[in-house]
Amino acid sequence: MPFDEKPILTILYQDDYIVAVDKPAGLFVHRSYMDKDEIYFALQLVRDQVGKYVYPLHRLDRPTSGVLLFGLNEEVARLMGQVFIDKKIQKTYFALTRGHLLGAGEIDYPLKEKLDKLGDKNVSLDKAPQDAVTHYESLLTASLPIKVGKFDSVRYSLIKLLPTTGRRHQIRRHLAHLRHPILGDINYGDNKQNPFFIEHFGFKRLMLIAKKVVFIHPITNVQLTIEAEFDQQWLEVFDELSWETKIIKTLT
Repeated sequence: MPFDEKPILTILYQDDYIVAVDKPAGLFVHRSYMDKDEIYFALQLVRDQVGKYVYPLHRLDRPTSGVLLFGLNEEVARLMGQVFIDKKIQKTYFALTRGHLLGAGEIDYPLKEKLDKLGDKNVSLDKAPQDAVTHYESLLTASLPIKVGKFDSVRYSLIKLLPTTGRRHQIRRHLAHLRHPILGDINYGDNKQNPFFIEHFGFKRLMLIAKKVVFIHPITNVQLTIEAEFDQQWLEVFDELSWETKIIKTLT
């Protein structure tokens, strides 16, 4: 999803050490070999908005929206890197999935590392699958009485997810493993449901948001909770599925 004009990112939190922004779907975090046709990147946009160099503390896939953290100096970046390594940060995601995924549970399913032909050309292809764990909870389900393929109705679930590891495409791959892929996932999704979703709702995107992060500030030692809001496209889906936003907010 190219941006026609320079985006202005919503700053969710900022102090002398850390800045958090709400990354829109379709925006790369930083330049890479895949982005030769791209103009805008979160790192440069945040740097321009705060007026100083910033250090990305983690990454979100291009199609994933939500909370994205940057450090404002090298030492904070180093300290926050250790926070991620030690798994002392809680990340909460929300996804809209195909079908009615009910209940709650833990997905403990090792994942083979996803490699890029160019960026990872020197990485061993024989590397063993890595441990990957995601906790999930089904919050809401809905159906639309519209026939798609062999099914007489379209069914959706709103799923809350807490990954305890950070493998590439982990949440997307784990939900696909459960046979409940995320709507709009062109890599692991449903090739009948995705076109229907685009036609019915009028937009094309991955329905996955990094909703909230909770961690202890590495300098002030104060617990921070930083949360992104559901954007207008999410709200349109909620309205179509008769899910009240005020109820969803109590579930986040």
